[in-house]
Amino acid sequence: MAAAKSHKIVEIKARCREIDSIRPILERLGARLQGTDRQTDTYFQVSHGRLKLRQGNIENALIFYQRQNQKAAKRSDVHLYPCSDSAQLLALLSAALPPLVVVRKERQIFWLENIKIHLDHVAGLGSFVEIEAIDLKQTKTETELHTQCRNLQNQLGIQESELVDCSYSDMLLSR
Repeated sequence: MAAAKSHKIVEIKARCREIDSIRPILERLGARLQGTDRQTDTYFQVSHGRLKLRQGNIENALIFYQRQNQKAAKRSDVHLYPCSDSAQLLALLSAALPPLVVVRKERQIFWLENIKIHLDHVAGLGSFVEIEAIDLKQTKTETELHTQCRNLQNQLGIQESELVDCSYSDMLLSR
């Protein structure tokens, strides 16, 4: 059985009209493509934070996270539990907690050292880029993670006006 993992993450999300222009920059920077994941995230109603079950061809996990909605780089506290039988876990969670919203996306996942980059096409919302500076080894300060996130944002040419302050689930719920 896989162990649950907790990580400190500093992240941004931005609308990206020219998502194809991001890939060559990532390649030039030496980012490694992990692959393309077709993900379904089912969010559940909880008293605080966000709880979602991610079902994909690369990533399958129960994820609980807390963060403030703001456009600038922001800290997220993430608890991730990898699961091998996500369909059975979905049935169990749906019986116990009211499902809130379902987010479907195609996600290209890149890694640049401890930074995870997502190029997302989200059903009903469009294209986005996410940058997550992750303290994988619990050796980085929050300031270092903020700096990494902002530096990559600048290298990718992401403008402040393109930043998004909320999750895909929030965007779908507000439509």
